[in-house]
Amino acid sequence: MMRRSVYFLLISVAGVWAATGMEASESAEQVDRAIDRGLAFLAAKQRPNGSFDQGNGETAAIPSLVAMAFLAKGYLPGEGSYGATINRAFDYVMSCATEAGYFGDKAGGRMYAHSIATLFVSEVSGMVDRERQAQIDHVLPKAIKIILDAQAIKKSERDQGGWRYTPNATDSDMSCSGWTLMALRSCRLNGAPIPPQVIEDAVNYVRRHSHRDKGCFGYQGPDGHTVTLTGAGILCLELCGKHNDTATLKAAKYLMGNYAELIKQDRPFYGVYYAAQGLFQIGGDEWKTFSTWMYTTFLPMQRQDGGWERSEDGSAIYSTSLCLLALTVPYRQLPIYQRDETVDDEQKQTP
Repeated sequence: MMRRSVYFLLISVAGVWAATGMEASESAEQVDRAIDRGLAFLAAKQRPNGSFDQGNGETAAIPSLVAMAFLAKGYLPGEGSYGATINRAFDYVMSCATEAGYFGDKAGGRMYAHSIATLFVSEVSGMVDRERQAQIDHVLPKAIKIILDAQAIKKSERDQGGWRYTPNATDSDMSCSGWTLMALRSCRLNGAPIPPQVIEDAVNYVRRHSHRDKGCFGYQGPDGHTVTLTGAGILCLELCGKHNDTATLKAAKYLMGNYAELIKQDRPFYGVYYAAQGLFQIGGDEWKTFSTWMYTTFLPMQRQDGGWERSEDGSAIYSTSLCLLALTVPYRQLPIYQRDETVDDEQKQTP
């Protein structure tokens, strides 16, 4: 696999906010401080072996999300204040991989953990030391094969092209498929030979979850958990090159009318993570309006210890990681979440 050459720097708050069309201000400084407090919270909760002691903290998924939160602020493995934290998370994630390259066996993580870990390992490729890079080069092709084989299993027309809880599942869901498609997209950007048909089949699967009238995306069809999952649908299509697609614009319109409901959902942090990532890809007024709401809503929810509540999967580690990945969108440090810088200049035709 081709290795990505990445040189990340901790960038100034002013530079981050200027890049989004927003001026650096006391509010921007407040966001930056909240992110730093959240990262300090995560670092303090890490076990010596790189795992965490709250819900699903021993799967490969949680350390992967934590490490990506640090990468999203510009911290590097083995360097600076959190270099050791990222390395410990990486080492634990790699210890979860079976000989076949499956990250989902440890602590019952299943395909969710496998896909999130594959995404993280791909994203961190090119940033680690030579020994850890050799581990990535050995395991990542196997991890990708598991994803490709899982998609190839014969499924119904509704489920074909997607993924579910296990590699041999005969059905699919939008939530698991979202993580898996992001992992494949990252690997492809990193030089992995992902067949175009695989991406096309996944895109078609996502499209089948778009509600014809409302524009939202659902769980196992166009309905179900739509407020939470519509951002996932937008992000998947955007990352696969479908910018300004009719489906993404309709979904953005739906989300702009319903994003305030995210805070009332069973998984508000999961929802805001996908909404932030998806609407950032859309750009323009949609992103500016949503991001203002996001910051003014979620910053006051931060606890005294720097974390966010533990309602989702009983884990403040999970909630905090997702919240930080949403808040750090403007930093654009993770390669998977880069966007075409012309998006804010394009004239969108809203359906």
